[in-house]
Amino acid sequence: MNDSDNGSNTDGYVAAGHIKWFDAVKGFGFILVQDGGADILLHANVLRNFGQSSVADGTGIEVWVAQTERGLQAVEILSMEQNLAVAGTGLADFAEFDPEDIAAAPIVPARVKWFDKGKGFGFANVFGDDADVFVHNEVLRLAGLADLFSGEAIALRAMQGKRGLMAAEVLPWESAVPQPL
Repeated sequence: MNDSDNGSNTDGYVAAGHIKWFDAVKGFGFILVQDGGADILLHANVLRNFGQSSVADGTGIEVWVAQTERGLQAVEILSMEQNLAVAGTGLADFAEFDPEDIAAAPIVPARVKWFDKGKGFGFANVFGDDADVFVHNEVLRLAGLADLFSGEAIALRAMQGKRGLMAAEVLPWESAVPQPL
């Protein structure tokens, strides 16, 4: 890999670890390597190239690392671990949903209308539909996300809940794009 814009060279290696912290406002964070050693810088552009604008602390991640003038830096995300816990964990509204029903719900493309991390929720609209889909912070955490931004493209599985349409799972927007045969 060669990325002359960030000072990296063709040498690099694969590293696995978890997100130590990531601040979307600052545009960077750090990965704590599972085998020890120096933390790895994770820039927001690398995260965006993977299809996400944020990532939750503690999320497992595998990256291609390069030595740059500023130290170790992730230049490509190879994989990111999604929390496979049942969506109902910590959110009473999802207690009535069967995990098999959630998995069977279609993955649809959506755009974030607004999300307030402080309030712990927000809303999205499925493309071509004006109906609001409630998005809870816990659903983001289970997806390995920390925040959403107005206008951001995402994919989701929506379920009809007691209070209306609710996102039961949030995924990178590419998940809703049909794959060629």
